[in-house]
Amino acid sequence: MKRIDTPATAWRKSSYSNSNSNCVEAATLADGIAVRDSKDRTGPVLAFAREQWTAFIAGIKAGELDLP
Repeated sequence: MKRIDTPATAWRKSSYSNSNSNCVEAATLADGIAVRDSKDRTGPVLAFAREQWTAFIAGIKAGELDLP
């Protein structure tokens, strides 16, 4: 796994996050999107190519990832 350097990245917290639950933040990178746990800002970061992120969001909107 490649280390992603994101210290100057502008992170945006999910509007579905609150102080008592699971929280995520996303940031735009030069070559994609990064996602991290907002409670562990120095922890691991997942990075996605723009095409992967777009497909992921489309799948969410289409209900493909809904739990039964």
